[in-house]
Amino acid sequence: MSNAKLSRESLELHENLRGKMKLQPKIEVKSSKELSLVYSPGVAEPCLAIQQNPKKVYDYTMKGNLVGVVSDGTAVLGLGDIGPKAAMPVMEGKALLLQQLAGVDAMPICLDTKDVDEIVMIVKNIAPTFGAINLEDISAPRCFEIEDRLRKECDIPVFHDDQHGTAIVVSAGLRNALKVVGKQKENVKVVINGAGAAGVAVMKLLLTMGYQHVTACDSKGIIYKGRPYGMNTEKEYMANLSSAEHQEGTLADALVGADIFIGVSVANVLTEAMIQSMNQDPIVFALANPNPEITYEHAMEWGVCVIATGRSDYPNQVNNMLAFPGIFKGALAVQATDINDEMKMAAVKAISELVTAEQIERGIVIPNVFETDVTDDVAQAVMQAAIDSKVAQKIPSLI
Repeated sequence: MSNAKLSRESLELHENLRGKMKLQPKIEVKSSKELSLVYSPGVAEPCLAIQQNPKKVYDYTMKGNLVGVVSDGTAVLGLGDIGPKAAMPVMEGKALLLQQLAGVDAMPICLDTKDVDEIVMIVKNIAPTFGAINLEDISAPRCFEIEDRLRKECDIPVFHDDQHGTAIVVSAGLRNALKVVGKQKENVKVVINGAGAAGVAVMKLLLTMGYQHVTACDSKGIIYKGRPYGMNTEKEYMANLSSAEHQEGTLADALVGADIFIGVSVANVLTEAMIQSMNQDPIVFALANPNPEITYEHAMEWGVCVIATGRSDYPNQVNNMLAFPGIFKGALAVQATDINDEMKMAAVKAISELVTAEQIERGIVIPNVFETDVTDDVAQAVMQAAIDSKVAQKIPSLI
């Protein structure tokens, strides 16, 4: 489908629907008896029960299956800072996917402020309504502080999908890609290009999972401890974790002898010379959208062994839909108070194990979101990890 045709059809769909979501009651009020039960005077009973035992809010209200999808509109898709009103169609889309894929209700919440303190205050104060918060399309480095503070100050999971959803699917794909090339995570050299939300989260999760040689780059080159230019809090964090130490230079310098390239940056930054400088059987995850750091065709021509992109028209699409619906479904099912590293790693394992041995032999390392019912597998793994790591408040009888 051409871009022009896609744009026209999308505008027509949104105009005809006037938004993609609606609130749907679970009971029809057709008599005075029903009215007295759902509203005054009968509704006082669940109110008083919740007052006496606040955890009853999960039993008597929609909180336990409701996610707030919160954005300030500062980093929307590839469109950048387009504002909260223009972000609304994306937040509606996220809510739609949560409902259809996981059976989780979600409410788009677009905030007309960029102030970190104000965003934290607003989300903290509306948290009693929700079972979890999905932070979405908030620019870096502000998104890191917002998530960190809300995780500490709220008693429900707060999950920035642009960071962790991407990191989880990338890590799942790499788990299988290493099987293709016969290498071990402890020995491979990884280069991450891009120090935004996704790049930082990918680095953190890979190190948590046991990768030991990870170098980060940005548009100015290798990020290293003590670099005197182009740094911020999160880049300082990446520099402290990086294997580069005081290695200066460009992306090309970083890729010499590398086994894995992960791009969350801009289109067409990889050259044939860079690929040729990498170790035998290079793995490339080129995730810039809509155009990746290297085209699929060039990757095949220049000797890349495993290639993944963010595009749906090529194999191995890194798609957050593989992760976030199941993660929220699992977290809500056990009334988790957090989405921790153990739950993320459980999601990584569940996603990676949906790829068959035959597919791995053909270089397929990430399941196709439209061909695989991944949500329940991820939810089950996340539920168990939440229970094992003691962030679950409820243990379902069928776990």
